[in-house]
Amino acid sequence: MAASMRRSSTLLIVNPHARSAGDTDLDDGLRRLEQAGQEIIRVQPDSRAQTVRAIADHRAHVDRIVVAGGDGTVSSAAEGLVQSGLPLGLLPLGTANDLARTLGIPTDVSSACEVIVQGCRRKIDLGRVNDHYFFNVANIGLGVRITHELTPKAKKYFGIFSYLKAFSTAISKERDFVVSLTIDTRRYRLRSIQLAIGNGRYYGGGNLIDADATIDDGLLALYSIRPQSLWELITLAPVLREGRQYQSERVFNALGQRIELQTSRSMEIHADGEPVTHTPAVFDVIEQALEVYVPCATNEAP
Repeated sequence: MAASMRRSSTLLIVNPHARSAGDTDLDDGLRRLEQAGQEIIRVQPDSRAQTVRAIADHRAHVDRIVVAGGDGTVSSAAEGLVQSGLPLGLLPLGTANDLARTLGIPTDVSSACEVIVQGCRRKIDLGRVNDHYFFNVANIGLGVRITHELTPKAKKYFGIFSYLKAFSTAISKERDFVVSLTIDTRRYRLRSIQLAIGNGRYYGGGNLIDADATIDDGLLALYSIRPQSLWELITLAPVLREGRQYQSERVFNALGQRIELQTSRSMEIHADGEPVTHTPAVFDVIEQALEVYVPCATNEAP
């Protein structure tokens, strides 16, 4: 049931580099929030540290935090959001917008603002790796290489297809590694070219981390791709896209609440598309960590 909106304050965090950040549609959407009785305090931080500081400076004086940007912008605010305890509104302005897709939030800015005005909220989990929070997925191996190839220039010229271009380039450069895993109490030793651990449902521009995953199930979903030829990886792509990795013997799959891992060499870990730490690493899930504004019709949906 939608909550009534009294006159209140909203801290708006805008990524100045995101698409539409200065466009008319954003201004129109913000006017809708103001018409609903919200006073907008707008900030445009240039770093994760500035974002956390901005939330800390304003959290005692605002009723909600709205993030206008992509998945990286939202992820950069995670620490501040947890500390504030305030509900989160999303205005998807990124290339992939996987968190918005997971929550059913429309990519049209005006419609996303209307979701906030309606006031329905849903509690979601957060993933954590070596004390760094993430919403969607953390990657080791090929996924990290893809992120390095996914330059701002590539995003600008190729849009959502930039992920395909980055994937093809990354395959030719990445080499395999050995990983030792402890998933809750179960132990494994694998050879891998790509390992992903997901908290949410979508990543990488609409890929499913697991067909049955939700962002409030209290679980992390892991898959590891065994080393294989370029052609085998290409034929595996549709399965990965649809979150049906469990159907392939070339992919190891598991679910758990706590995952410890070590790799044969120190490797970079990216979470929500951003570099955050290196292996060895400990992953866990923080259940119902945040409240997020979602469309009322899907408030009970996964």
